[in-house]
Amino acid sequence: MGLIQVFKLSWSSIVSNKMRSFLTMLGMIIGVASVIIMVSLMEGMTREMKDSFGSMGVNNVTVSLIGRNGDVILTEEDMYQYAKEHKDTVKAVVPNVAFQTTVKGATDKMEGAQITGVDEKYASLNDKTVEKGSFINYMDITNMEKNCVIGSYVDLKVFGQKAKVGDTIKIGGEAYTIKGILKETANNVEWSDDNCIYIPYTTGARQAGIGSISSYSLVAKDTNVVEKVTSDINDYLYNIYHDKKFYSATNLINMLNEINLQLGMMTALLAGIAGISLLVAGIGIMNIMLVSVTERTREIGIRKSLGAKKRDIMRQFVMEAGTTSGIGGTIGILLGAFASIEIGKAIGFNATPTLSVVLISFGISAGIGIIFGYLPANKAAKLNPIEALRSE
Repeated sequence: MGLIQVFKLSWSSIVSNKMRSFLTMLGMIIGVASVIIMVSLMEGMTREMKDSFGSMGVNNVTVSLIGRNGDVILTEEDMYQYAKEHKDTVKAVVPNVAFQTTVKGATDKMEGAQITGVDEKYASLNDKTVEKGSFINYMDITNMEKNCVIGSYVDLKVFGQKAKVGDTIKIGGEAYTIKGILKETANNVEWSDDNCIYIPYTTGARQAGIGSISSYSLVAKDTNVVEKVTSDINDYLYNIYHDKKFYSATNLINMLNEINLQLGMMTALLAGIAGISLLVAGIGIMNIMLVSVTERTREIGIRKSLGAKKRDIMRQFVMEAGTTSGIGGTIGILLGAFASIEIGKAIGFNATPTLSVVLISFGISAGIGIIFGYLPANKAAKLNPIEALRSE
């Protein structure tokens, strides 16, 4: 008997018992949908966290200089020179000055706004796109100009999204000229990269009352050398300060790797918990198929007496179980994919299932049907045709 004919027989049996077939599929639908939702949400969360870390600068090594008795030995020129001498691993060095103050615009003000003093390379190194105007340049830094670049959230909050290049904004009571407005990247959420104000680091140091720059970002050429950059700068600083308590050099790579490991374990755990429902669904399929074998004992006897072989009977019942499970799995995938996308939208991130998750889920659902359908199929194939024909 060919596979097409076996499939037709299996399909007719499924269709003739619609309610029972649906209830048999229901466990598989719920199980597959649960796995898809759980895994997709965790993968979406993982991607979101990776993107967040990426925007924070995964390739950056943050250097903080405390110095002996508050006396910072290294200057910006020293750090720039260090970057030149290590250009095989270091792409650039950016001085940082950060402080919080009140910012007042044309329509409103912000309390505790984060102000960051940077140099002219900061925008290109951190993928900041200026939508209007231009970023801070070398002359702004050299002349300690009171120019600034604001994020789209700041524009929305204190200018009603009507800020223009050349407008004045007060930072800590001092008037600054808006030189550029950054392109929106995160829907103008308060705790996002859109909430930012950049000024020349020299101006920032003067306004914050900092005598010397004590914070720098070393930008590694790629992620693979971040650890080396961290190790090298630590060795360099130790040779100057001779005590690790006077400086620190840290990166986000180790933290990101640990988070990925933890999220991976959590994803596997959630998938395993959701997968229990697939096991229950498989047991349900086996139970229904055993009942079906009992109900169709006489039919099996007639088929065997007409020449059907053991493998034909077995193939039919395995095909029936696999088809039931496969259909349930397909519906579960569609339901799970839809639910994942909608839940992701409600939470605020993309949770679209990946192709690998969909294929694995379908394979597991079909496989469970075949595995749990084997026992009933084997029982049906071993029935004695004479005893089967006597069955009422």
